[in-house]
Amino acid sequence: MHVPTHEPVFENRYDAGRQLAEKLTEYSQRSPIVMAIPNGGVAVALGVALALNAELDMVISRKVPLPLSPEGGFGAVTDDGTIILNDDIVHSHGLTEQQINYQVNQVRADIRQRSLLYLGRRAPVIISDRTVIIIDDGLASGYTTMAAVESVRKRRPREIVVAVPVAPADAVKRVRKVADRVVTCIVGNAPKFYIADFYRYWHETTDEEVIHCLREWRMRRYQSKIEPMESK
Repeated sequence: MHVPTHEPVFENRYDAGRQLAEKLTEYSQRSPIVMAIPNGGVAVALGVALALNAELDMVISRKVPLPLSPEGGFGAVTDDGTIILNDDIVHSHGLTEQQINYQVNQVRADIRQRSLLYLGRRAPVIISDRTVIIIDDGLASGYTTMAAVESVRKRRPREIVVAVPVAPADAVKRVRKVADRVVTCIVGNAPKFYIADFYRYWHETTDEEVIHCLREWRMRRYQSKIEPMESK
């Protein structure tokens, strides 16, 4: 049984978002677009987007699980089909092309379902020549976030900032190779790194919570515009 070796830093993902927003105040004047990685990144991104008065969207990037060992992963896939593989793990586990394709296709099917559930038929936000801040609730290996960065990069933003409450040093180093900047509240150096250790209250974020966060952002961002219209 794993026992945390330190006190939690964040009460929950919403608190983590508030603390992370304090590290990103310089972007409030750049009209950034905050793009969350669901599920866990959406609650964090909500606080950041509201603090920066930014648009909130998402980039769906999912771990590709190892056959028979779903807790482990050997890469990531995004909603536009971008794939990043961890070649070291692929080779060490002797994964065949057939196994890789099968696992990737399973994840793609899951991504399609999530995309329809969260975004429906809504057109993607235009991010060309804009500052994009990609947010998750923490980095583990970093591959899910790296895939998200590569996906977003294809849409030609001005810059891509990856912002997470907590991450291990090796993952930060890895993500810095593909992002323009990485912002964190805490960088860990423990041999075994668990994102959950830094949160007092940690749970798997449900689809319902993701949808609630998106609705709350729309309500709070556009409330001032809606109220005058309703009064007419």
